[in-house]
Amino acid sequence: MNRRSLLLSGLGMMPLLAQEAKKGEKLAPYYPTPELIVEKMLHLGGAKKGEKVFDLGSGDGRIVIIAAEKFGMNAVGVEFDKDLYTQSAEKIRRLGLAEKARIIHGDLLQQDYSSADLITVYLLPVANEKLRPILDKQLKKGARVVAHDFEVGGWRPDKTEVVEDDGEGRSHTLYLYRR
Repeated sequence: MNRRSLLLSGLGMMPLLAQEAKKGEKLAPYYPTPELIVEKMLHLGGAKKGEKVFDLGSGDGRIVIIAAEKFGMNAVGVEFDKDLYTQSAEKIRRLGLAEKARIIHGDLLQQDYSSADLITVYLLPVANEKLRPILDKQLKKGARVVAHDFEVGGWRPDKTEVVEDDGEGRSHTLYLYRR
């Protein structure tokens, strides 16, 4: 069973998250993205040195850190959970990446993404649905969005990449959108 099925199955996460999203709370459970998938997301998104990337729902900051360290990007994460924000901000400080990477502690639906060259998301469909009109309004021409496992409803992907095995026996689907 892939991660998408697990997330949407027996726990009944969709109704709970839809209810939470209405209250301006957490829009997805924390489920870390394997490093192999992080790198594939950034490659698929055409990550380039000096570009600005936002990771929405940045969790432990791994996408932000890899984007800054390995791709030379100006990387910004947005994380609602205070513990995950603190953990990732501290790791960025410890690694000496504060000039290239940072985490915003806040609601990803309340941010300005107009400077983004690339956006990465690993959010459930209900969150992607709420995020889409914000990105439609704010993203500049040529900006890219890479969604992990869940499409952005109402958008048509320019490219879809399936990773059959992440090294831990799980499959992943990545969707690239260009604005």
